[in-house]
Amino acid sequence: VLRHEEFEEGCKASCNGPYDGKWSKTMVGFGPEDDHFVAELTYNYGIGEYRLGNDFLGITLVSSRAVSNAKKMGWPLKEVTSGVFEAEAPGGYKFYLEDKEQLKQDPVWKVTLGVSDLQRSVSYWSGLLGMQIYEKDEEKQRALLGYADNQCKLELRAVGGAVDHGTAFGRIAFSCAKDELPGIEALMKKEKQKILTPLVSLDTPGKATVQVVILADPDGHEICFVGDEAFRELSKVDPAGDKLLDDAMAADNSDKWFAEHNRKKVSA
Repeated sequence: VLRHEEFEEGCKASCNGPYDGKWSKTMVGFGPEDDHFVAELTYNYGIGEYRLGNDFLGITLVSSRAVSNAKKMGWPLKEVTSGVFEAEAPGGYKFYLEDKEQLKQDPVWKVTLGVSDLQRSVSYWSGLLGMQIYEKDEEKQRALLGYADNQCKLELRAVGGAVDHGTAFGRIAFSCAKDELPGIEALMKKEKQKILTPLVSLDTPGKATVQVVILADPDGHEICFVGDEAFRELSKVDPAGDKLLDDAMAADNSDKWFAEHNRKKVSA
């Protein structure tokens, strides 16, 4: 746990999805956000479950330790190819664990998104957003892209039809120099691409105010570019992160309240 934050109302940039109420976010990763891939886990109080679509296809880790941890815990694993195991997280999200020694600082190798038209998506992410194409396989209808050799990669994989985002919510986020944000927004306007949130400042109580612009690719995958200078201040590892999360979970009696009132949490 790198940091944990509680919010009393929905985010004006839909950070917690289209849910206007109390929510929290917990940043988790293998190291600081400056040089590691980090997952942002959002929790909407009062939402009991989400319907998953085919938009987010999984995260791949290269870590024999992750495989051994899963086996020790009795966590169900399914070997999908030689030495690669599929694990399902609570809520149905897929993780792929490669049973190899972790050679890099960050074991997170790639994040896989479903797309309806591989060439169109590659043109967007590479041609417009400037990602480098590392691999492209027309037969398997997949492509691997990234901004740098030592960073987590983005894999695009055709799903053989339309992309369904379900009722869960997620986006890919990148930090860049604050001065680059107006140019990104201007390019998308020029190319008549979708801008979900024009350049805006977001406040985190007691922490830095960051600037973001949020886009959508041809399949509606959300992409957030955030100004790096303020983000470095916001994203510092909080030594109290674990305790803040534990305290929030202990204080969240929503499951008990709903049970006592014989009601179910809302299914999104």
